[in-house]
Amino acid sequence: MARYHGSSYRKYGKRRSRRRRWAYIFLVVLVIAAAKFLTRGPNSAFGFGGKEAESAPTVNDAKADSANIRSGLRPIRRSVAESTEDSPRVPFEYGAAPERDLPEAPASTREITGEPKALIAEINSLVTAKPAGIIEARDKLNEMLSTPLSRQQSTLVKKQLSSLADKWLFSRTVLPGDTLCGSYKVKPGGRLGKIGRKFKVPYQILMRVNNIVKPEALRADESIKVINGPFHVSICRSTFTMDLYLQDTFVRSFSVGLGSADRETPTGLWRVKPGGKLVKPLWTDPDSGVIYRGTDSDYPLGSRWIGLEGLKGAAEGRTGFAIHGTRNSRQVGHAVSRGCIRMNDRDVLLVYDLLTPGLSQVLIVE
Repeated sequence: MARYHGSSYRKYGKRRSRRRRWAYIFLVVLVIAAAKFLTRGPNSAFGFGGKEAESAPTVNDAKADSANIRSGLRPIRRSVAESTEDSPRVPFEYGAAPERDLPEAPASTREITGEPKALIAEINSLVTAKPAGIIEARDKLNEMLSTPLSRQQSTLVKKQLSSLADKWLFSRTVLPGDTLCGSYKVKPGGRLGKIGRKFKVPYQILMRVNNIVKPEALRADESIKVINGPFHVSICRSTFTMDLYLQDTFVRSFSVGLGSADRETPTGLWRVKPGGKLVKPLWTDPDSGVIYRGTDSDYPLGSRWIGLEGLKGAAEGRTGFAIHGTRNSRQVGHAVSRGCIRMNDRDVLLVYDLLTPGLSQVLIVE
C-alpha cells in the first residue's frame, strides 16, 4: 500500500497556500487598477436628473415604533415619534427636481496594466490614510463605475464604496476635502426640519449621523454635520437590486422584491411623491377589501411607505406605486408584489430617512 510522507503533505500545502495568495492579489488588482489608470467616462453625473400597484394607503395617526427604528448600519438613538416639522400640516415648497440621464451600465472589461505591487500599495495607502485619503479613494472608485467594468468588477467596486460610506457618510466625522458633507452652526431658532430642507435631505438622517435623540434637543450655536443632498436610487429589475446614490456618488446596494409577471413594476423615471412618506399607514387590500392597520400581526407594508409618482418612460403618469417594507424576507429578491418595490424592514427604515419628497428620483431599468 502506498504511503504519503509528511514532506509531500507540506509541499502540497505550500503550493495550495501560494495559489490562494495569488488569487487574492489578483482580485485586489482587478478592483484597484482602474483607479490608477482609467479616466472619467463621458458623463458620470447621476442619472436622475385604471387600478394600479398595491393601492395607495390611507394616512393614519400611526407613530414610529421606537423598537423598530434602528439604523441599517449601526445602532443610533432615535426619537419615538415623527417630528411635527415634516407632518402634512406643514406645507413644503419643493422646487422641481432637475432630470438627468443615468449613464448606461458598461458591459465590457478593461485591460489591467501596471505593477501589481504599486497598485496594492496605492490602494492601501488611500484607504488607510487618515482622513483625506478616504475621500480620494471614494472619488476614484466612484469614477470607475462610469467606465467599462465586468459584473464582478462592478460588484467589488461597490462593496468597497459601501465600506467607505460608513466612514465619510454614516458617521459624525466630516472629513477634509469632502464636498458632500460639511459642518453647520445652528442659528437661534433653528430647527432640524428647516436645516434638512436647506440641504435637501430629510431631518431624520441628520438625527442619525449626529446622534440626536429628539429634534427639540437642538441648541443654538451647536455645530452639526450636514449632508448635501438629495439622495436618489436606481433599481434594476433583472437583478432585483436597488443602488443608493448621494447626488452621483454610490453609497450602498439593497435587495428588493418587485412586481410579479402579470403586474410588473414599470420601468422609467419616478420621484418621491410630496406628502407620500408615511409611517405604517392604514391600507386596504384592493383584491380582498380587507383593511390592515400597522399594529396587525399580518400587516403587509412593513414600517414605512414611500409613495412614488411617474415622470418618464413607462412610469409617466402612473400612481399608486411605492417603495415599502415587508416583514417577510422571502418576498425580497423575487417577483411577487402587485408592482411595488418591497424591501426588508431594516433597509426601508434607512432609505425612508434618506429620500426627500419632490427631489429624490427613482430610476427603474430592466
